[in-house]
Amino acid sequence: ARKRGFKGFILPLENAKEASIVNSLDIIGVETLNQAADFLMGDLAIEPLITDTREIFYHSLDDVEFDFADVQGQENIKRAMEIAAAGGHNVIMIGPPGAGKTMLAKRLPSILPPLSLQEALEATKIHSVAGKLGKNASLLANRPFRSPHHTISDVALVGGGGNPQPGEISLAHNGVLFLDELPEFKRTVLEVMRQPLEERKVTISRAKVSVDYPANFMLIASMNPCPCGYYNHPEKECVCGPGIVQRYLNKVSGPLLDRIDLHVEVTPVKFDEMTSTRKSESSKAIRERVIQGRDRQKERFSNNPEVYCNAMMPSHMVKEVCQINEAGKALLKTAMERLGLSARAYDRILKVARTIADIADSADIKVEHLAEAIQYRSLDREGWAG
Repeated sequence: ARKRGFKGFILPLENAKEASIVNSLDIIGVETLNQAADFLMGDLAIEPLITDTREIFYHSLDDVEFDFADVQGQENIKRAMEIAAAGGHNVIMIGPPGAGKTMLAKRLPSILPPLSLQEALEATKIHSVAGKLGKNASLLANRPFRSPHHTISDVALVGGGGNPQPGEISLAHNGVLFLDELPEFKRTVLEVMRQPLEERKVTISRAKVSVDYPANFMLIASMNPCPCGYYNHPEKECVCGPGIVQRYLNKVSGPLLDRIDLHVEVTPVKFDEMTSTRKSESSKAIRERVIQGRDRQKERFSNNPEVYCNAMMPSHMVKEVCQINEAGKALLKTAMERLGLSARAYDRILKVARTIADIADSADIKVEHLAEAIQYRSLDREGWAG
């Protein structure tokens, strides 16, 4: 409307605040049609609603609902989350029930770099189209976190319907999509996610219309290691029979796992750690390191507008950007042979090692960066599931 030179809008009062984030338009909020008529006839004066978008946006940037300071123990998982946030990597967490997978996933948006104003407007538009903005809501200032249930349909996840609506993957645009109990999702639902993960948008085609919705999200998935949940548990016995664990893991397709860079094993928190009074590191402190890592990437990819974080690098760029010395090559060769890592793990390890080096403010990928990256390929290890 602004582009077409309209002066303003008359809207229900509940929607006025949302519309007022677009400046240079008069937003008139009314409660009844009589009010609208009186305003148009000049019998009722209603002041346009003015919202200082930037003030609301910058004031709300640091309002986080969940903080890593509340999480006792799980230092290795927090570290994996930091690496994922810094490089834009997708993550899968494998561990028994009650180990804290969901709790950790919910805190990921708190360490991601703050939304830019442009990203916030994009996310707000999508939520507005889907009717997901609350009453009197204005601009989304925090990164979205979407956690659909495993009974979700293909259309609800990727979008669609007679009048094409954005799905969960678009509502998670510029934020996090969390899939809890990944093997319980229908295989068809997981398969339709492969293309959006690659292209970072989803195209919904209907007879009369074709709509593109953005879907640039970070995927965080979690799963039990087996149906009973206790395979590889330090204390409890797994009661699943031979071959059951492998069959359970096979529910998640190889091509989807291909697109997940970090595989992290989550173990239950020890009692000593749970009752410790030591203060954990806050999300704000972790976020500063993440932003530092992202700044290095922004500089590196300044000539490639399509790529702005390490996870988005295509194979040819990995060879150019992720060069390693002879000691690093020897370590990687040994790891791949001893752990039985697949060829697909090679590029993933290099990308993650590059992110670890960026967080450490190192221009080169060192042996210790590679060694840490190799740890995050649990599901690629030969014989991991017996």
